[in-house]
Amino acid sequence: MGGKLHPDVLKRYVFGRVGVRDSSVVVGPGVGEDAAIIDVGGDRVIVVHSDPITGAVEHLGWLAVHIASNDIAVRGVRPRWLLPVLFLHENAGEDVVDLITRQIDEAAKEIGAMVVGGHSEFTPGLARPLISVTAIGLGERGRYVTSSGALADDLVIMTKTVGVEGTAILATDFKDVLLKHGVPVDVIERGRGFLKMVSVLREALALAEAGLATAMHDPTEGGLIGGVVEIAYASNKTIEIWEDRIPIAEETATICKALAIDPLKLISSGVLIATIPRHSVEKALKTLEKQGIRASIIGKVAEFSGHYTILHRKNGSIEKFEEPYIKDELSSIWEKAQEIDKP
Repeated sequence: MGGKLHPDVLKRYVFGRVGVRDSSVVVGPGVGEDAAIIDVGGDRVIVVHSDPITGAVEHLGWLAVHIASNDIAVRGVRPRWLLPVLFLHENAGEDVVDLITRQIDEAAKEIGAMVVGGHSEFTPGLARPLISVTAIGLGERGRYVTSSGALADDLVIMTKTVGVEGTAILATDFKDVLLKHGVPVDVIERGRGFLKMVSVLREALALAEAGLATAMHDPTEGGLIGGVVEIAYASNKTIEIWEDRIPIAEETATICKALAIDPLKLISSGVLIATIPRHSVEKALKTLEKQGIRASIIGKVAEFSGHYTILHRKNGSIEKFEEPYIKDELSSIWEKAQEIDKP
């Protein structure tokens, strides 16, 4: 089984086992929180986060930098320092190292960050290379954003279209499968191009610098629904969203239909979810428009009513989510692929 540990497991075995409690830790481990925030004095905070990439192959290094950096950006802080840890399968040659490190270098230059350390090794038993990146940023005390700040009567906005990262990964790493399912070559090629949209740096920093967002989140595993549920859980609120308000690109819709998967549960790095006070929503949309970024109002925040998220489907049905855990559709696709490959 792939994907994140269930929140119940995290509560039992992870969140309570953090060593010596440190009063300078403003935000520590928690479901839905993107990055730790540490007060280092002098009106400064360090924001730090580690994230692995296990569901992609071809653009591993480039994705790893951007995905980890997104979790710094949604705090309203610019990522500055990176530490990648690279796990190579035993037969990997120098060409693999060359490719991945070139991608890391390219992505780091794009966001203005520096690789300051890390680790690399050959790891027995791996079928493909894996990577984890720690990203670090330096912010101002009192000017950061958390996932837990959503307020009742806020509106929920999202940028771009649902399933950005998942579309890029499926179009890249599952091209042959998609062709067998009748997905046109041009749709697949356009889907591969979605990779260049996985950063939320510009939109997250624009909203934070304008002081417009009460909460922001980067929806990774579990997709858009997973991200919304995690904000609701962290904020102890109920968030209501409407499927017909959620923009979906033709490429994503076609690929998801061919594979019979739900695009709302497909890994969605590149999408920013933000809760905005109702009176500030128009300003937020205009702020993003100036950045050339499309944004949509998809829902609203209410006081907790027993469900963290209520989803109104296009067909009139209603789905209610009572726990902050959504299995990602990409992990299901990988599991099916591994099952087929078994001798």
